[in-house]
Amino acid sequence: MRVLLVEDDASVADGIIDGLGSAQFTTSHVTTGAACLAAMNTFRPDLVLLDLGLPDMDGIDVCRAIRARHDTPIIVVSARDGEIDRVIALEIGADDYVVKPFGMRELVARIRAVHRRFGASAEALETEQEPTERRFGDLVIDTRAQRVTLDNSLVYLTPKEFALLVYLSDDPGAVFRRADILHDVWDTNWYGTTKTLDAHIAAIRKKLGNPGWIESVRGVGFRFEQPAPIVPSQSAPSQSAPSQ
Repeated sequence: MRVLLVEDDASVADGIIDGLGSAQFTTSHVTTGAACLAAMNTFRPDLVLLDLGLPDMDGIDVCRAIRARHDTPIIVVSARDGEIDRVIALEIGADDYVVKPFGMRELVARIRAVHRRFGASAEALETEQEPTERRFGDLVIDTRAQRVTLDNSLVYLTPKEFALLVYLSDDPGAVFRRADILHDVWDTNWYGTTKTLDAHIAAIRKKLGNPGWIESVRGVGFRFEQPAPIVPSQSAPSQSAPSQ
């Protein structure tokens, strides 16, 4: 596996490179956001380890730029341990978030877990023999093309929004628990609030134009199902005045 390490602290980078080498990973190390974006096309990593405190640009902006062009898995490795930093990173497309200091065994395990999930998803798409389109009335979810259309118009979803919609629509009508969604879609154990999940649900509802597509189940989680059609209200027929 090729890992791109984006870390400007030489001492931290050296330790990570040694640990990844022991795990039989091939590592390319860069120290700036600009170098990272360039390496995405030259080194073509299988996974990115991204620090947030870079000298030329904020790691959040780097993460956003990567996700706009590539579906490569991203694990944020940062000393920022605030909940808001985790939420923002996951919202814009990071697949996991590891806080410094950390153990190499944990980091290697997380790398393998994220890559395993990503690889399994790619393989499933390649070997899928059954129809890859899910149709719910005018909503079409194409898992192979990773495309969503509504009333024959393309709905622009982020990679994580698409993954979340596919996950929920896999069993229409079933209730999915918040913890299970975060574990399965984000591939991480989440110990804080679930604001990032709520933000993604809100974004999907807005883009689909009807909150009824994803129903909140109080105290449990969320349910996907086709909403009932909206029937326009009809005003009472006017009565003409009696002729004199």
